[in-house]
Amino acid sequence: MTHDTTATNDTTRNGTPPMNGTTTTDGAPGRAAASGQEQHRQVTPPEDRYATELAFLAAHDTGPRPPGWLLTPRAVVTFVMGSAGEALGLPKGTRPADGIPARLVIEQKFVGERALVERCVVTLAGERGLLLVGEPGTAKSLLSELLSAAVCGTSALTVQGTAGTTEDQLKYGWNYALLLAQGPTEQALVPSPVLTAMTGGAVARVEEITRCLPEVQDALVSLLSERRIAVPELAGGPGAQVHAAPGFTLIATANLRDKGVSEMSAALKRRFNFETVGPIGNVDAETALVRRQAKAAVERVGAAYQVDDAVLEALVTAFRDLREGRSVEGWEVERPSTVMSTAEAVSVAGALGLAAAYFPGDRDVLSLLPGHLLGVVRKDDPADAARLLGYWDGPVRRRAEQGTATWRALWDLRAVLEN
Repeated sequence: MTHDTTATNDTTRNGTPPMNGTTTTDGAPGRAAASGQEQHRQVTPPEDRYATELAFLAAHDTGPRPPGWLLTPRAVVTFVMGSAGEALGLPKGTRPADGIPARLVIEQKFVGERALVERCVVTLAGERGLLLVGEPGTAKSLLSELLSAAVCGTSALTVQGTAGTTEDQLKYGWNYALLLAQGPTEQALVPSPVLTAMTGGAVARVEEITRCLPEVQDALVSLLSERRIAVPELAGGPGAQVHAAPGFTLIATANLRDKGVSEMSAALKRRFNFETVGPIGNVDAETALVRRQAKAAVERVGAAYQVDDAVLEALVTAFRDLREGRSVEGWEVERPSTVMSTAEAVSVAGALGLAAAYFPGDRDVLSLLPGHLLGVVRKDDPADAARLLGYWDGPVRRRAEQGTATWRALWDLRAVLEN
């Protein structure tokens, strides 16, 4: 968890302890998560993983902030997009809190258009709902986590949308032991993550909103327009209505492939600003991201990353060709129905790295690539295996004929795809 707007302690803006319970041992926000706690979690929330960056940015940019925000809008964008390798410095005369450096390079965490992130930040600053849409594996959830962590200090106020999600999970439920003993009281009410965000002026997240049933989605319409939730069981008392505190807003995500699960109503759509998160446009940026993420996954298990760059480049090139339906040379490629996302490329690269680490010398890592690609394209439609074989008979064969060693080796492995 981060600090308040003065960057001097480890509390939230209203002076209460951090929501995730993170404590510090040396006065630095989130320091416990950066040491012992992080070793016991497969995935560390961004508010803990980047606690030092968040604290630094709060002290670095002292400009105006929207109500309830921990950082300025400009600092939020910098947190997400990084400082382009430049070491930022604290203003002159600023005395940094314990554990916070005077100068720091901010890591890039989201690979995409800066203009997209700026529009998202402006939407949140206007306290309007933000809906991130796109193909699966385009880092929509990652972006929503980063934005939430930077704006309010927590990404944990989340509802996972499914066909089984109920209206109570978006509003409130009850502690039935207290309900039976006392009747409906404010003490017996169990707030949802959305209600907690409303009362705290924070950012709530709803993942896969189009997977929720229409009647559940409709619960958000009045919530986003009236900015309050009625509690009829407490009618006549002060808790009959819960109002949103300044700073409250909501980020939702939706996959374009799942559009038909539960189509959003026109009323709900009007409550959101839509932003489309697309695939990474630059091949070098995508390759660097895949390398970085795969290397981190292998190193987490204490092994050395040993996937050659030529293998990684072939992997990313194949994913991009199949995703776009056209090779980098301009040759037509039949696209599989499966989304060949960057997230899938990272998964394959990580698997190749783990195979090289755990089975050293058993076989060439490149020889494993066709099998992993086949596993990816078969996920949605087994018939896509024929499309991958067509890709091998097209661009792969042509590149092999042009004398590229990596692609010659891949062409020789064509038989793997026929099994």
